Amino acid sequence: MGTLDWIILALFFLVMIGIIVYVIRQKEKDTTDYFLAGKDAGWLSIGSSIFASNIGSEHLVGLAGAGFISGMAMAHWEIQAWIILILGWVFVPFYDRIKIFTMPEYLERRFSAGSRTILSLISLVSYVLTKVAVTVYAGGVVFKEVFGIETLWGIDFFWVSAIGLVVITGLYTVLGGMKAVLYTSVLQSPVLLIGSIVILAIGLVKVGGWVEVQNIAGPNIHLIRSAADPEFPWPGVIVASMVIGFWYWCTDQYIVQRVLSGRNQKEARRGAILGGYFKLLPVFIFLIPGMIAFALNQKGIITVASSDSAFAAMVSQLLPAGIKGVVVCGLLAALMSSLASLFNSSAALFVGDFYKKFRPESSEKHLLYVGRMATVAVVVLGVVWIPVMLGLGKVLYDYLQAVQGLLAPAIATVFILGVFWKRTTAKGAMWGMIVGFTLGMFRLALNVTIGAKAELVATAQKLVSRIGSATEYTRDLLLTNMQSFQNRLAEVLPADLAGTFQSSVNEAAQTMAVVSPQAKEHATNLISQVGTKLGTMFSGQYGFLFDIAAVNSYVFTAYLFAFCIILVVAISLLTPAPAAEKLKYTMKGTQTPENIAETRASWNKWDVIHTVIILSVVAIFYFYFW
Repeated sequence: MGTLDWIILALFFLVMIGIIVYVIRQKEKDTTDYFLAGKDAGWLSIGSSIFASNIGSEHLVGLAGAGFISGMAMAHWEIQAWIILILGWVFVPFYDRIKIFTMPEYLERRFSAGSRTILSLISLVSYVLTKVAVTVYAGGVVFKEVFGIETLWGIDFFWVSAIGLVVITGLYTVLGGMKAVLYTSVLQSPVLLIGSIVILAIGLVKVGGWVEVQNIAGPNIHLIRSAADPEFPWPGVIVASMVIGFWYWCTDQYIVQRVLSGRNQKEARRGAILGGYFKLLPVFIFLIPGMIAFALNQKGIITVASSDSAFAAMVSQLLPAGIKGVVVCGLLAALMSSLASLFNSSAALFVGDFYKKFRPESSEKHLLYVGRMATVAVVVLGVVWIPVMLGLGKVLYDYLQAVQGLLAPAIATVFILGVFWKRTTAKGAMWGMIVGFTLGMFRLALNVTIGAKAELVATAQKLVSRIGSATEYTRDLLLTNMQSFQNRLAEVLPADLAGTFQSSVNEAAQTMAVVSPQAKEHATNLISQVGTKLGTMFSGQYGFLFDIAAVNSYVFTAYLFAFCIILVVAISLLTPAPAAEKLKYTMKGTQTPENIAETRASWNKWDVIHTVIILSVVAIFYFYFW
């Protein structure tokens, strides 16, 4: 980075410090003020916070990396603006009517205290396994690439930058609470947008336009893949993205906390609608830049060391002085905002759903202290999980959605049935979450222990499916993937056994040096044989456990969701119906004439018009990239 870039970065931090000092001087009166900004947030700060909290490391690193390696395949998870509209139109009025503080609090009112505790536990586990680990890891990847520093004080700069990001963000979040998160997001969101749009525009100019990106991407330009695709079978992807989307946008404390801070339904809903507009952007400002990075790499304009460094490589190698500083500020903004929201939400969950139960007499000052300490503990556990996450060998965004797909089905099931089906019982909800979470963690344990072996078989299947459609450009990507496959074989298998398979993979790679029908057929046969032999060997070694680990992660999410629904419905029908008091916390139970009138008065034609616009853009996107 040049001198001008450092000056811009310094100015960004000065403005951030000014905002934080202003917030800190206001002093939080109680936990409601600290965690929900005194429930006085307007639509602009809510929408900005939703966007800035969502757009984090998984996009800067993971989504761009997904675009680099697999094109449009992961866009399903990002074109979820319609689910945010469900949050604004359906759940904002509902949550406002029942006056809840946290999502687990809702389950206690609707079902039982046990349900509340289970959801809190699952939520905290999800923060450790996904948001903390992913964001901290991404911070290290991004800044090591951007600053071009390998070591500092004898320590890998990856860890220096990752931990530094945690410390800086933690300080302003711990001191300023939700107000600091919301107010800084108003600055961070436009900075992030400006920086990302700049990299998109420059990347398109350098590569030769969008048509050139499409030509180089080849089949990866399509959103919908075959049902037999080993990576992205469309039935599993569609169901998994919707289940994860509903869990994340409508029931996760991390996001819902933003709308709960609204001063009324009108402001909260409009904040959600603004968030819906913002949610249309990630594909264009992160995933497509990842595809552009692939095209630039194939044309030799930039060098990308790994898929997860695609976006950072564009920043460091394409941008001139000054502009690079603005974009780096955008990267910092995204990472810090994501972490800040996580810190506040995890503290709110721990204090509201664990600690208060055991120490109800605690003062507000003491509860604030406990919340801050809980945040530190969650961060430490997340950092410890990073080496395990790296050992799974997945692209970052793929890892994120795979793990969320293990956590989301049980929670989504309980909320959907609990809100909309009055016959859902406490035992049905509790056992649905316990069994669903246990099965998800069982699959995660398999991923950690034998998942690398299952990944080898899946990779072989992926290579086979892509060889037939290989072009001159995609051939180069295939060759890179084959080399990566060889490296993974060496990591997972004993040396002698790995060598046997590596020779076949190497022969296939040499064959693919020239794209022709004969070469494609020969390479396909070789890789297919490798995959079949590996599958037979591992299946014989681990039995049904390997078969479970080998199920596509998105298909597994769909199966788990269906199982959770059947389980909750069955147990609910076999147990006594809930008491009338519990039914006040269903959608129908809150629809009194007064509540309906209040909700109707909170929106007008412009809310409807903006909703239609967002839905239209989503539909057009699917049509174009189908």
